[in-house]
Amino acid sequence: MTEENVGPDPIPDEVRLDDDELADVRSALQRKIERASGGTDGAVPALEPLVESEEEGESFFILALGGEEYARELEGLTAWVEYLLLPVYGREISAARPWCPDWREHPEAVARLHGLWLAWQSLTDVEAGLTGPAVWHRDHLDHVMAQLRAADGPFAACTTNAARPAHRLLPSPADLADA
Repeated sequence: MTEENVGPDPIPDEVRLDDDELADVRSALQRKIERASGGTDGAVPALEPLVESEEEGESFFILALGGEEYARELEGLTAWVEYLLLPVYGREISAARPWCPDWREHPEAVARLHGLWLAWQSLTDVEAGLTGPAVWHRDHLDHVMAQLRAADGPFAACTTNAARPAHRLLPSPADLADA
């Protein structure tokens, strides 16, 4: 018998973002933050840590990361979404439950999925106890997936039929203020 690799498949290149794409996502997010904060001097406010690490005083949250840290975290998140979350919890794609194959380009989706992943890491740890996974399902998974896959959620203009994949970012209120 031959020995087979039993671990997850490596992440295909098509789900990786290069440095320029990551810079574009970060830049777009910073512009949204600037517009939301009413900044008019052109200075982009620094992303403040949203979730503090008790040990290092730094944020774990992906929106507070930049450069290589963001890229590594997005790579880990992508692996978790593609190899665990979607195969187990993806459900059927429909007009009532859209999905976007390019979810990494939707800042809201990245933020919500990253929070879900952080909660999963915490609540599936042995220290979370036997009820940790049930708490994760009830308090995190159901709410996040309902928000992401709602007919008016971030994927509203994306794939509503698995046979016709689509991707389009909808304008946000901040985008409309610039018009």
